[in-house]
Amino acid sequence: MFLVKYDFLFASSLSKPLMKTLSNSSWRLMQPSFFLVGIPGLEESQHWIALPLCVLYLLALLGNVTILFTIWTDPSLQQPMYLFLAMLSGIDLVLASSTAPKTLAVLLVHAHEIGYTACLVQMFFIHAFSSMESGVLVAMALDRYVAICRPLHHSTILHPRVIGRIGMAVLVRGMLLLLPFPILLRRLVFCQATVIGHAYCEHMAVVKLACSESTVNRAYGLAVALLVVGLDVLAIGVSYALILRAVLKVPGGEARLKAFSTCGSHICVILVFYVPGIFSFLTHRFGQQVPHHVHVLLATLYLLVPPALNPLVYGVKTQQIRQRVLRVFDIKGLI
Repeated sequence: MFLVKYDFLFASSLSKPLMKTLSNSSWRLMQPSFFLVGIPGLEESQHWIALPLCVLYLLALLGNVTILFTIWTDPSLQQPMYLFLAMLSGIDLVLASSTAPKTLAVLLVHAHEIGYTACLVQMFFIHAFSSMESGVLVAMALDRYVAICRPLHHSTILHPRVIGRIGMAVLVRGMLLLLPFPILLRRLVFCQATVIGHAYCEHMAVVKLACSESTVNRAYGLAVALLVVGLDVLAIGVSYALILRAVLKVPGGEARLKAFSTCGSHICVILVFYVPGIFSFLTHRFGQQVPHHVHVLLATLYLLVPPALNPLVYGVKTQQIRQRVLRVFDIKGLI
């Protein structure tokens, strides 16, 4: 009953244009159309908010396509670090494209309604590919550990067949862990106008709308988040602890600096991905004092900022990528 009352109270707080659109939507009991609010409380300025999001999406498309093309066409970049970077760029393209088009449609042209199946598909892709990105970051940490701590065996430990298996394991893990999300949601019943106070179909935002028992959905969502993030952060932490120990044993400050510089771009990507993600997760479940529009903005940026910044970070920090990109655009003389 509380969730039903929440729907009515939330809907009554929406602006008149949104209420008019909502009243014209047809809702079904078993498979409803969901209504994406966008940025709750900021409906009048959503078109301005859409502009930087659009820029981030365009940067993500251009940057990741450039990274993929550069690695694909340059045989000298067919090395573990760059192959993992290609995986990261491919995942970022899917992640950004799963989020941005519908979010921008909601904010710019008020296309608030999304079908039941389309919502579940979007939710699955967003969460599954977020899990895959986390897995690739673990693989990149492993690559840095082998490159620094066992440089003579780097090519034999991480040969192309092993890299392919790692990529397949990351893909299968993301698919298997997140496939129950839409399956479990299909058993829920939505009895009232299903207003999602979000710019896209986020798992917990959809679960909270159900008027049937959803304890299993909540428990599984929490377990997956803790399992994926907890184990991946632990694995990355252990890798960098071993790297730090090895680097501190290297004589000479210049050699140490060079060793640390090889990890700089990866550390930046890790921070960009995990810090806002963990903060968004904690505020969604425990941060009742955080304004809802702040949480929605942060959750949306979490899915668009890493795909936009990752190519820039690697383009600036990695000399081989930078030189190859400049040659592709015929501006080698600027190096």
